[in-house]
Amino acid sequence: MRRVERIESAGAWPRRSARATVTIGYDDRHRRRVRLVADDGGDFLLDLAEARVLRDGDGLCLDDGAWLAVRAADEQICDIACSTPEDLARIAWHLGNRHLPVQILERGLRIRDDHVIVAMLEGMGAVVTRRKAPFDPEGGAYARAHGHGTRAHHHHHQHD
Repeated sequence: MRRVERIESAGAWPRRSARATVTIGYDDRHRRRVRLVADDGGDFLLDLAEARVLRDGDGLCLDDGAWLAVRAADEQICDIACSTPEDLARIAWHLGNRHLPVQILERGLRIRDDHVIVAMLEGMGAVVTRRKAPFDPEGGAYARAHGHGTRAHHHHHQHD
């Protein structure tokens, strides 16, 4: 079985060289060791010394030199919009206070669908749109500093 030799952050690997993609949901992108199946059906082994978070756009270099592009799978999510930046900041504070994973979008926030949280947000005046889309939340202020803890080193694309 092919094995992952290294992981490179989005923008730091030759994306045009990708031979295939592997589409993975949020819960399955934080791993140390797992057998994965690429979207073309080929399998490979991720076997790392410690767990890493795979982000949308990251590259996996296999032992045969092939590159695979990581794609965040579509999931049931909620996009959150507010009428003012202050209202959006207030919503972000409440989500953070609940320790929920949150993705920052250009004009709003994204969370996984949760009917209790949605009711709270709508009660606070937010506009919540439920749909299926990739979920790639922030890593957090205390995440490891290997390029996967924050979004600062990533080139972002909104998935609409």
